[in-house]
Amino acid sequence: MNIAVIEGDGTGPEVIKEAVKCLDAVCQRFKIPLNLEYFPINGTRYLSTGELLSDQEIQTLRNKTAILLGAIGHPDCPPGVLERGILLKLRFSLDLYINLRPVRRYASVSTPLKSNDPFDYLVIRENSGGLYTGVGGRSMVNTPHEVAMESMVYTHAQVDRCVRFAFDMAQQRSQDTPWKGLTEIERQQGYRGKVTLCGKSNVLTHVYALWNRVMDEVKLDYPHIITDYVHVDAMCIYMIECPHRFDVIVTENMFGDIITDLAAVTQGGMGVASSANINPNGVSMFEPIGGTAPDWTGKNQINPMAAIGAVQLMLSHLGHVDAATTLEVAKQHALSQMSSMLAGQMGYTTTGVGDLVVNAIPI
Repeated sequence: MNIAVIEGDGTGPEVIKEAVKCLDAVCQRFKIPLNLEYFPINGTRYLSTGELLSDQEIQTLRNKTAILLGAIGHPDCPPGVLERGILLKLRFSLDLYINLRPVRRYASVSTPLKSNDPFDYLVIRENSGGLYTGVGGRSMVNTPHEVAMESMVYTHAQVDRCVRFAFDMAQQRSQDTPWKGLTEIERQQGYRGKVTLCGKSNVLTHVYALWNRVMDEVKLDYPHIITDYVHVDAMCIYMIECPHRFDVIVTENMFGDIITDLAAVTQGGMGVASSANINPNGVSMFEPIGGTAPDWTGKNQINPMAAIGAVQLMLSHLGHVDAATTLEVAKQHALSQMSSMLAGQMGYTTTGVGDLVVNAIPI
């Protein structure tokens, strides 16, 4: 595996260091050849040189097996510069049109939810269209008549490939729980084999007419997958009240950005939430979903578990199933130990969490 490593800003280098430590350990365990190349793409470089992300770097990244990203963001940079000049450029240039975020309840991780019921679902966020593409503008700026516009734009092709990915994930997950013999009510209540579209079809009538039509078209190719629709505001309720009802959620770019942060809180916070930015036909990028947390930089107190989880997602995506499973088991073992340490008021450090995971990987 030829992995590009972008440590990023703030606490990014700290969590990536622990993620790489775990990646190296599991690759040694399963004899997976590993080569790492580090790229100084971050806000610090931009402030020093004015450089964001070059076309040459994009081409180099395109030829890697995968990309491991810490976090991009610097308090001294104007809003939007790093987001558009690095993160969105990465996403659009590499056509990372799927953002996949697993949402799983770990028994040893405390959450704000009152219920202890388990849940395990995926959010598939369309990553290449919608409001984040910059279609729009402003006129009569700095006058009382100023007008600002952002347009939510989607093509049939963009929606189709995203929805098909969601159906593929649901079909893959349904192999664990056979659909035959289950009533539709049972399957609606949380069994595998369901795709839920999250939208706002009663207001965004044009965009969601397209999304709903594509859902109906794609469903014909997946007769054993059931479908569901939930307005985004109701989704924010159900994610808290009954998250076990979901299997695979598919949604557009902005709604996906919002509900996945809510989902992260329900599973225990940003410290355990990982994500994958996927191009099924090219290089993909894996990252923790938390930000740079500049106030915690250099204190050795940030939780690296989400970055370690990003490595687990990367291994799974690349077909190293045994290595991914082993790392997931090691993660869960470390999480249970962290829970015990906190209960005893012992606390833990960033490097200490990485060591817990590494030590749980069998030699």
